[in-house]
Amino acid sequence: MSALALPALRRYAVARSLFKPTTLPAAINRLGFVQADPLRAPARAQDLILRHRVRGYLAGDLERRYARLAVEEDCLVNYGFVPRQMLPLLHPRSNFRREWDAETAARAEELMAFIRQRRETRSKDVLSAFAHHGRTTGYWGEDANVSTHLLDGLHYRGQLRVLRREAGTRVYAAVEHPPVDQSPAAQRLRAEALLDVIVKLYAPLPAASLGYLASLLGYGAPHLKPLRAGVLKTATERYAHAEVAGQRWFWPPDEKPLSKRHAPDGAVRLLAPFDPIVWDRRRFELLWGWAYRFEAYTPAAKRQMGHYALPLLWGEDVIGWTNVRVEAGRLRAEPGFVRGRPPGPAFSHALEEELARMSAFLSL
Repeated sequence: MSALALPALRRYAVARSLFKPTTLPAAINRLGFVQADPLRAPARAQDLILRHRVRGYLAGDLERRYARLAVEEDCLVNYGFVPRQMLPLLHPRSNFRREWDAETAARAEELMAFIRQRRETRSKDVLSAFAHHGRTTGYWGEDANVSTHLLDGLHYRGQLRVLRREAGTRVYAAVEHPPVDQSPAAQRLRAEALLDVIVKLYAPLPAASLGYLASLLGYGAPHLKPLRAGVLKTATERYAHAEVAGQRWFWPPDEKPLSKRHAPDGAVRLLAPFDPIVWDRRRFELLWGWAYRFEAYTPAAKRQMGHYALPLLWGEDVIGWTNVRVEAGRLRAEPGFVRGRPPGPAFSHALEEELARMSAFLSL
């Protein structure tokens, strides 16, 4: 790997993630995880991620087709969508960071009894039936309905699954995950398999990012958290790796970063803030030499890029960002550039094509 340098890693990082567009089930299976976010600017993150990887994808397709797909809303390193076949790696969960006290557990069981009596249950039905539960403080310190808080907790604990969404609101059903082998060897294999999912999704990964993502797996698999350190120690045996620009980088053992098939194209792509190409901010700065920031929750006066700035990828280079909004049924785009707008017609034409694709994706 003596010839491997940052330009080759950039090319590899982009090409391996932007695989040839395929079907929605195939894309989700290949990614292994699609992060979700409720903000719509101009579409939700999961839709912005999938549009580059699914043929003919339109905003909202995942929600519309979800009930017919072998996909589940669940947690991995964040909240999102995973192939159903991954559930035995994530459930049954235990070793929760916040255990419920007796009163909360009793309320949760009362709520579960209500849901078990029904084939499906909408959030509003639960809120109506259990209004007497009152209010509480949510995970982020916000004022929250106790029943909503319990629904989230029961879903996380694997006692509920999301059947579908109606206008963005979850419809739940009770679920029981089958028992799995709890022997130390079996747990170790599950921990290794989950780390493989992360490496496959976000490679190439600098060592510090690999460690950080391994720690985030404690969200999706808290029961496997004690195995994290041991699994990380074997990373150099499990994954291909090399020293590049003072960092040790890891990637799946069957991939070749220097392959000629990683040739860049001349397309412009507007990426979601949580797209696998740009998700890891540490890696982003190492590969592209500047700091991208997600500022949706930053006070407006302190924003430098915008409310929901989409990283702007041209070929293999992320050259800036674009804020996109819909006004009077038309797409409006405000690009910003790290080192100035590229001169000449090639970039302008490629950007126009991407904005046309975005308009079609939004059905404008």
